Amino acid sequence: MINDAWPLRPLGELFEIGAGKTMSAAARDGVEKTPFLRTSNVLWDEIDLSKVDEMAIPPHELSGKLLRPGDLLVCEGGEIGRAAIWNGEQDVMSFQNHLHRLRPLTKDIDPRFYVYFLQCGFTQLGIFEGAGNKTTIPNLSRNRLAALDVPHPDIDEQRDIVRALARVRDAMKLHDRSTSLAQDLKRAAMRALFTKGLRGEAQKETEIGPVPESWEVVSIGSVATNTQYGLSVRGKPSGAYPILRMNCQEDGKVHYRNLQFVDVDESTFETFRLRPGDLLFNRTNSIELVGRMAIIEDARDAVFASYLVRVSLDDAQCLPAYLNYFMNWPSTQDEIKKLASRAVGQANINASKLRTVLFPLATIAEQREIVAVLDSIDRKIDLHRRKRAVLDELFKALLHKLMTGKIRVSDLDLSALSPDPAPADSKTPEVAA
Repeated sequence: MINDAWPLRPLGELFEIGAGKTMSAAARDGVEKTPFLRTSNVLWDEIDLSKVDEMAIPPHELSGKLLRPGDLLVCEGGEIGRAAIWNGEQDVMSFQNHLHRLRPLTKDIDPRFYVYFLQCGFTQLGIFEGAGNKTTIPNLSRNRLAALDVPHPDIDEQRDIVRALARVRDAMKLHDRSTSLAQDLKRAAMRALFTKGLRGEAQKETEIGPVPESWEVVSIGSVATNTQYGLSVRGKPSGAYPILRMNCQEDGKVHYRNLQFVDVDESTFETFRLRPGDLLFNRTNSIELVGRMAIIEDARDAVFASYLVRVSLDDAQCLPAYLNYFMNWPSTQDEIKKLASRAVGQANINASKLRTVLFPLATIAEQREIVAVLDSIDRKIDLHRRKRAVLDELFKALLHKLMTGKIRVSDLDLSALSPDPAPADSKTPEVAA
């Protein structure tokens, strides 16, 4: 399955394989601690430094446990074989014993080529099945890692492949960063829009914080025409009607995916039938998930499950999209979760409590403008996510074809991957005069 034009060599002949430091009580409690990487920090072709632990390493051991730029890290446990390059993101960094540190033994090795080959071998080709111990904890020992047969094309071909795949990975990261910036922009815009509005009005203090002077603070119950629990019917793989569950909610929208179905009579269907503009409120689950809301944007013959509450609004007073955005504003979510009653592993907000939730009510005209601003940011987020998903599929296809020799780098035209001229702006837009 590997490109048959490439010679194979054991990985241990190409790299020096070093062992990390074992965490212990002494290492945990000691002084002069050194940051270290765990398997959770090593993703495919990426080092995640969002959470880095520390431990004390004796001075006589430290030099042998430090990373250098260009070191290849391979996971012994977790997702075995997962690999990435340490690029010297911090001056001092060590690594735990559940990671292997690989350093090239000769100059004709590009470590990142082997990141990509390991990714292909472990996730696509299945050529390393059985490389991990299949005992209680799957792991990839040093000896097994060293014995893996890997290709060793000439260094120029290694670098050509790395450049091609890295270009796709860089484009993916660009869209990840742009998505993150657009999400930051959305949060900042929501704060400005729901506290200052769009008219440059003076603000007044209310029970929910500052709002424009002309706005009212009202309860959901005062603008809702209906709050209704869903069907207490177990879904199944097939049936007459899809039944929406919590997994159909994401980022304030309803998605028709991973569906289950129910068979109900016509009268029951009409009673629980969802319509465009309906809001679905997640009334029970973990505290992280309870309180989420999503809007039905298109008409489909679907019903909803009992752990959701359907909220129908008088849209002459309040636009469903406006309330949906407010309810999914992180500040609102923090407050809503305080309403939840809690049992072991479970939180609940019933329909009566939901109807008491207060929110700032602008005029219908200003609501429409606020929704338009947030919709435009959501379209930007969605565009970056869709482009990122396409690039992910492109990367997987290229990885497989390059490593199996079905295509060569000279066959590729990646000119369309030039970065966008400007990622999403991280600054808050002018949302108030």
